[in-house]
Amino acid sequence: MILDVQGLRTGYGRIPILNGIGFSVDEGEFIGILGHNGMGKTTLLRALMGFLPPTSGRVQFAGTDITALEPYRRARLGLGYVPQGREIFPGLSVYDNLRMGCAQQSGGQEHATIANVLEEFPRLTQLLDRPGSALSGGEQQLLAIARCLCGKPRLVLLDEPTEGIQPSIIEEIVETLQRLRARTGLTMILVEQNLDFIAALSQRILVIQKGRITQEVKPDELHDASVVGEFIGITT
Repeated sequence: MILDVQGLRTGYGRIPILNGIGFSVDEGEFIGILGHNGMGKTTLLRALMGFLPPTSGRVQFAGTDITALEPYRRARLGLGYVPQGREIFPGLSVYDNLRMGCAQQSGGQEHATIANVLEEFPRLTQLLDRPGSALSGGEQQLLAIARCLCGKPRLVLLDEPTEGIQPSIIEEIVETLQRLRARTGLTMILVEQNLDFIAALSQRILVIQKGRITQEVKPDELHDASVVGEFIGITT
Protein backbone atom coordinates (compact mmCIF):
# COMPACT_ATOMS: atom_id res chain seq x y z
CA MET A 1 0.00 0.00 0.00
CA ILE A 2 1.40 3.39 -1.01
CA LEU A 3 -1.50 5.62 0.11
CA ASP A 4 -3.93 5.21 2.99
CA VAL A 5 -6.65 7.81 3.60
CA GLN A 6 -8.85 7.54 6.68
CA GLY A 7 -11.79 9.75 7.66
CA LEU A 8 -10.59 12.77 5.67
CA ARG A 9 -12.67 15.90 6.09
CA THR A 10 -12.01 19.35 4.66
CA GLY A 11 -13.68 22.20 2.83
CA TYR A 12 -13.54 25.88 2.01
CA GLY A 13 -14.01 28.12 5.01
CA ARG A 14 -17.12 26.96 6.80
CA ILE A 15 -18.37 24.97 3.81
CA PRO A 16 -17.61 21.25 4.24
CA ILE A 17 -16.81 19.37 1.03
CA LEU A 18 -15.20 16.07 2.03
CA ASN A 19 -17.19 14.22 4.67
CA GLY A 20 -15.06 11.36 5.93
CA ILE A 21 -13.29 10.07 2.81
CA GLY A 22 -11.51 6.74 3.24
CA PHE A 23 -9.68 4.53 0.72
CA SER A 24 -6.30 3.03 -0.01
CA VAL A 25 -4.11 2.63 -3.10
CA ASP A 26 -1.54 -0.10 -3.74
CA GLU A 27 1.78 0.68 -5.37
CA GLY A 28 1.51 0.40 -9.17
CA GLU A 29 -2.28 0.72 -9.13
CA PHE A 30 -4.35 3.13 -11.22
CA ILE A 31 -7.48 4.26 -9.36
CA GLY A 32 -10.29 6.26 -10.96
CA ILE A 33 -12.46 8.76 -9.07
CA LEU A 34 -15.86 9.29 -10.68
CA GLY A 35 -18.72 11.57 -9.76
CA HIS A 36 -20.88 14.53 -10.76
CA ASN A 37 -19.54 18.07 -10.67
CA GLY A 38 -19.47 19.49 -7.17
CA MET A 39 -19.16 16.13 -5.40
CA GLY A 40 -15.61 16.75 -4.14
CA LYS A 41 -13.33 15.13 -6.74
CA THR A 42 -10.95 18.05 -7.25
CA THR A 43 -11.14 18.94 -3.56
CA LEU A 44 -9.97 15.42 -2.75
CA LEU A 45 -6.88 15.75 -4.96
CA ARG A 46 -6.09 19.20 -3.54
CA ALA A 47 -6.41 17.83 -0.02
CA LEU A 48 -4.13 14.88 -0.82
CA MET A 49 -1.55 17.30 -2.20
CA GLY A 50 -1.77 19.49 0.88
CA PHE A 51 -3.36 22.61 -0.59
CA LEU A 52 -6.36 22.24 1.71
CA PRO A 53 -5.75 21.51 5.40
CA PRO A 54 -7.89 18.71 6.83
CA THR A 55 -10.29 19.38 9.67
CA SER A 56 -9.99 15.72 10.67
CA GLY A 57 -8.73 12.41 9.38
CA ARG A 58 -5.34 11.05 8.34
CA VAL A 59 -3.33 10.69 5.13
CA GLN A 60 -0.42 8.27 5.07
CA PHE A 61 1.92 8.08 2.07
CA ALA A 62 4.59 5.40 1.65
CA GLY A 63 4.50 4.70 5.39
CA THR A 64 4.77 8.38 6.42
CA ASP A 65 1.98 10.40 8.00
CA ILE A 66 1.69 13.44 5.70
CA THR A 67 -1.57 14.83 7.11
CA ALA A 68 0.05 18.06 8.27
CA LEU A 69 2.80 18.38 5.64
CA GLU A 70 3.05 21.30 3.22
CA PRO A 71 2.65 20.58 -0.52
CA TYR A 72 6.35 20.97 -1.31
CA ARG A 73 7.26 18.41 1.36
CA ARG A 74 4.72 15.99 -0.10
CA ALA A 75 6.24 16.56 -3.54
CA ARG A 76 9.69 15.72 -2.20
CA LEU A 77 8.34 12.45 -0.83
CA GLY A 78 7.04 11.51 -4.29
CA LEU A 79 3.56 12.97 -4.74
CA GLY A 80 2.96 14.58 -8.14
CA TYR A 81 -0.02 16.69 -9.16
CA VAL A 82 -1.40 17.63 -12.59
CA PRO A 83 -4.24 20.08 -11.89
CA GLN A 84 -7.38 20.67 -13.86
CA GLY A 85 -6.66 23.33 -16.48
CA ARG A 86 -3.03 22.11 -16.79
CA GLU A 87 -1.44 25.34 -15.41
CA ILE A 88 1.67 25.24 -17.56
CA PHE A 89 3.83 28.37 -17.81
CA PRO A 90 2.55 29.97 -21.05
CA GLY A 91 5.49 32.35 -21.50
CA LEU A 92 8.13 29.64 -21.14
CA SER A 93 9.23 27.23 -23.84
CA VAL A 94 8.27 23.58 -23.65
CA TYR A 95 11.82 22.73 -22.59
CA ASP A 96 11.84 25.35 -19.83
CA ASN A 97 8.47 24.11 -18.60
CA LEU A 98 10.04 20.68 -18.25
CA ARG A 99 13.01 22.21 -16.42
CA MET A 100 10.55 23.63 -13.87
CA GLY A 101 9.56 20.05 -13.09
CA CYS A 102 13.21 19.29 -12.26
CA ALA A 103 13.55 22.02 -9.64
CA GLN A 104 15.12 19.70 -7.05
CA GLN A 105 17.75 18.28 -9.42
CA SER A 106 21.23 19.43 -10.40
CA GLY A 107 22.05 20.43 -13.99
CA GLY A 108 23.37 17.04 -15.05
CA GLN A 109 20.46 15.17 -13.52
CA GLU A 110 18.01 17.64 -15.04
CA HIS A 111 19.21 17.01 -18.59
CA ALA A 112 19.06 13.22 -18.19
CA THR A 113 15.63 13.35 -16.56
CA ILE A 114 14.14 15.46 -19.34
CA ALA A 115 15.66 13.20 -21.99
CA ASN A 116 14.13 10.13 -20.31
CA VAL A 117 10.71 11.76 -20.00
CA LEU A 118 10.74 12.91 -23.62
CA GLU A 119 11.18 9.30 -24.73
CA GLU A 120 7.64 8.74 -23.47
CA PHE A 121 6.31 11.94 -25.10
CA PRO A 122 7.70 11.98 -28.66
CA ARG A 123 5.22 14.65 -29.77
CA LEU A 124 6.90 17.14 -27.41
CA THR A 125 10.37 16.60 -28.87
CA GLN A 126 9.30 18.57 -31.96
CA LEU A 127 8.01 21.46 -29.82
CA LEU A 128 10.82 22.12 -27.34
CA ASP A 129 11.47 25.72 -28.42
CA ARG A 130 7.80 26.62 -28.73
CA PRO A 131 6.18 28.71 -25.94
CA GLY A 132 3.54 26.93 -23.92
CA SER A 133 0.90 29.42 -25.04
CA ALA A 134 1.40 28.33 -28.67
CA LEU A 135 0.49 24.70 -27.98
CA SER A 136 -2.92 23.18 -28.56
CA GLY A 137 -4.95 22.13 -25.52
CA GLY A 138 -3.95 18.52 -26.00
CA GLU A 139 -0.26 19.40 -26.35
CA GLN A 140 -0.48 21.49 -23.19
CA GLN A 141 -1.96 18.51 -21.34
CA LEU A 142 0.87 16.27 -22.53
CA LEU A 143 3.34 18.92 -21.37
CA ALA A 144 1.67 19.18 -17.95
CA ILE A 145 1.90 15.41 -17.45
CA ALA A 146 5.50 15.30 -18.70
CA ARG A 147 6.49 18.20 -16.43
CA CYS A 148 4.99 16.36 -13.45
CA LEU A 149 6.94 13.20 -14.33
CA CYS A 150 10.18 15.20 -14.39
CA GLY A 151 9.82 15.34 -10.61
CA LYS A 152 10.04 11.53 -10.53
CA PRO A 153 6.82 11.02 -8.52
CA ARG A 154 5.78 7.67 -7.10
CA LEU A 155 2.10 8.64 -7.15
CA VAL A 156 0.51 11.06 -9.63
CA LEU A 157 -2.76 12.88 -8.97
CA LEU A 158 -4.31 13.66 -12.37
CA ASP A 159 -7.36 15.94 -12.56
CA GLU A 160 -9.71 15.93 -15.60
CA PRO A 161 -7.00 15.45 -18.26
CA THR A 162 -9.40 15.06 -21.23
CA GLU A 163 -11.26 18.33 -20.74
CA GLY A 164 -11.33 20.24 -24.04
CA ILE A 165 -8.91 17.89 -25.81
CA GLN A 166 -9.18 16.38 -29.27
CA PRO A 167 -9.83 12.60 -29.43
CA SER A 168 -6.49 11.76 -31.07
CA ILE A 169 -4.52 13.17 -28.15
CA ILE A 170 -6.86 11.54 -25.63
CA GLU A 171 -5.89 8.20 -27.20
CA GLU A 172 -2.23 9.23 -27.03
CA ILE A 173 -2.53 10.03 -23.33
CA VAL A 174 -4.11 6.63 -22.66
CA GLU A 175 -1.32 4.83 -24.53
CA THR A 176 1.39 6.86 -22.79
CA LEU A 177 0.03 6.26 -19.28
CA GLN A 178 -0.51 2.56 -19.93
CA ARG A 179 3.08 2.30 -21.16
CA LEU A 180 4.42 4.17 -18.12
CA ARG A 181 2.53 1.90 -15.75
CA ALA A 182 3.97 -1.19 -17.45
CA ARG A 183 7.52 0.14 -17.66
CA THR A 184 7.92 2.03 -14.39
CA GLY A 185 5.22 0.79 -12.01
CA LEU A 186 3.79 4.29 -11.74
CA THR A 187 0.82 4.72 -9.39
CA MET A 188 -2.00 7.12 -10.26
CA ILE A 189 -5.25 8.55 -8.94
CA LEU A 190 -7.31 9.81 -11.87
CA VAL A 191 -10.28 12.16 -11.62
CA GLU A 192 -12.23 12.07 -14.86
CA GLN A 193 -15.77 12.26 -16.27
CA ASN A 194 -15.05 10.66 -19.64
CA LEU A 195 -16.23 7.09 -19.04
CA ASP A 196 -14.24 5.53 -21.87
CA PHE A 197 -11.03 7.20 -20.71
CA ILE A 198 -11.39 6.29 -17.05
CA ALA A 199 -12.38 2.70 -17.93
CA ALA A 200 -9.34 2.31 -20.23
CA LEU A 201 -6.87 3.30 -17.50
CA SER A 202 -8.34 2.39 -14.12
CA GLN A 203 -8.10 -0.98 -12.42
CA ARG A 204 -10.93 0.02 -10.12
CA ILE A 205 -13.13 3.10 -9.87
CA LEU A 206 -14.36 4.82 -6.72
CA VAL A 207 -17.62 6.74 -6.90
CA ILE A 208 -17.78 9.95 -4.88
CA GLN A 209 -21.08 11.53 -3.90
CA LYS A 210 -21.49 14.51 -1.57
CA GLY A 211 -17.95 14.20 -0.29
CA ARG A 212 -18.06 10.47 0.45
CA ILE A 213 -16.90 7.35 -1.36
CA THR A 214 -20.20 5.53 -1.83
CA GLN A 215 -19.21 2.54 -3.95
CA GLU A 216 -16.51 0.87 -6.01
CA VAL A 217 -17.11 -0.31 -9.58
CA LYS A 218 -15.05 -2.26 -12.07
CA PRO A 219 -14.08 -0.61 -15.38
CA ASP A 220 -16.18 -3.02 -17.46
CA GLU A 221 -19.25 -2.12 -15.40
CA LEU A 222 -19.20 1.37 -16.90
CA HIS A 223 -20.54 -0.13 -20.12
CA ASP A 224 -23.60 -1.42 -18.26
CA ALA A 225 -26.56 0.87 -18.97
CA SER A 226 -27.94 0.47 -15.45
CA VAL A 227 -24.64 1.61 -13.93
CA VAL A 228 -24.12 4.44 -16.39
CA GLY A 229 -27.63 5.61 -15.63
CA GLU A 230 -26.39 6.68 -12.19
CA PHE A 231 -24.00 9.12 -13.85
CA ILE A 232 -26.29 11.14 -16.10
CA GLY A 233 -24.35 14.16 -17.29
CA ILE A 234 -21.04 12.32 -17.34
CA THR A 235 -19.75 11.88 -20.89
CA THR A 236 -19.11 8.67 -22.74
